[in-house]
Amino acid sequence: MKILFVHQNFPGQFVHLAPALAARGHDVLALTVETNQRPSPVKVVKYRKPEPVEMSSRLTRLYAESAARGAKVALAARQLRDRHGYVPDVIFGHSGWGETLFLREVWPEAKLLVYAELMYRTTGMDTDFDAEFQKPGLETRISTTARSAHLIQSMVQADAGLAPTEFQAETFPPELCAKLTICHDGVDCARLAPNPQARFTVPETTLTFRPGDEVLTFVNRSLEPYRGYHSFMRALPDVLAARPEAHVLIVGEEGQSYGGPPKDAKSWKQKFLGEVRDRLDMSRVHFLGRIPYGDYVDMLHVSRTHAYLTYPFVLSWSLMESMAAGCAIVASDTAPVREVITDGQTGRLVDFFDIPGWSKALAEGLANPQTFAPMREAARTHMCERYDLRTHCLPRLIAFVEGAIATA
Repeated sequence: MKILFVHQNFPGQFVHLAPALAARGHDVLALTVETNQRPSPVKVVKYRKPEPVEMSSRLTRLYAESAARGAKVALAARQLRDRHGYVPDVIFGHSGWGETLFLREVWPEAKLLVYAELMYRTTGMDTDFDAEFQKPGLETRISTTARSAHLIQSMVQADAGLAPTEFQAETFPPELCAKLTICHDGVDCARLAPNPQARFTVPETTLTFRPGDEVLTFVNRSLEPYRGYHSFMRALPDVLAARPEAHVLIVGEEGQSYGGPPKDAKSWKQKFLGEVRDRLDMSRVHFLGRIPYGDYVDMLHVSRTHAYLTYPFVLSWSLMESMAAGCAIVASDTAPVREVITDGQTGRLVDFFDIPGWSKALAEGLANPQTFAPMREAARTHMCERYDLRTHCLPRLIAFVEGAIATA
């Protein structure tokens, strides 16, 4: 088959699927934005970045931006069709940025699949979860509802959709859920297997850690409230006071991936570090920024306790990877986390906002690693049995794409 992937940050969620389909003999091509410099495992063509949309209303701005991006993708698709005779059998695109909105007008005969990552909802999710930063009310609900327009349109047009978790699938209304297959992107359990020889050196220092050392880890793309950075930092002073030999390794960029920036600080990182800095021994708190993947895996392997928090939102790959690495995990008791962690069996769950509870659980994890040993093993077993890339997820993802034609 001719299979076209569409994703502004390609390879993104398709990093394993696209080359696997190519290895099976399919003609695989990816369409991405011209500014994307990420290495690709398959041939890539690029569309022009859309011009900024000037609109005064925030209610319509996101749809306008999504439609503008979708139009640029459609124009590039028309060039592929008219100049090169390219007609895909299957299109698989991420619905989040509007890239698939107009592809049916170019290739009406192709099967259209969408990666359905999340549908915005006005209650029970991120928009009304954290009263410290969010003001629930009619205006907020109107804005949240408006943000779903392009996602609904993408799902209505699609022949089928893929959601990575049950929680994420259930954010879509029932009439659209019927189109969804649930399958995670997959975790490379073999690469993440615990390594007693692992070593992690803090960049620009001689400080090196190995498995068994008293190391607390925290990982996110960006250090921000959506991923509980504020709860973690507020718990940290009591953790370090209780564990005077512990070191903390914090991975994450200074900025935000979700939500807006703080109004009263340079960044969320600086805002919440500023709250507790005078109560921390900063020689034991190491902000690492973004690190190479191999170093990140080594860091997980030397972790004695790993903290993960999230709003009711998209589940981070890092949680699944830390479980596959056999980390002792203390995580937020929120719906997406409960799908993969059972309290007392594969990790510990703590209320997102319970700062004393977080301090106590993290200190206990550092003080009593033997207590977590069965949970470490159970967490890895759970990942290997249900989410392993090679044996479970990738075969199902391949069948999802190939089945689009088989069921035509």
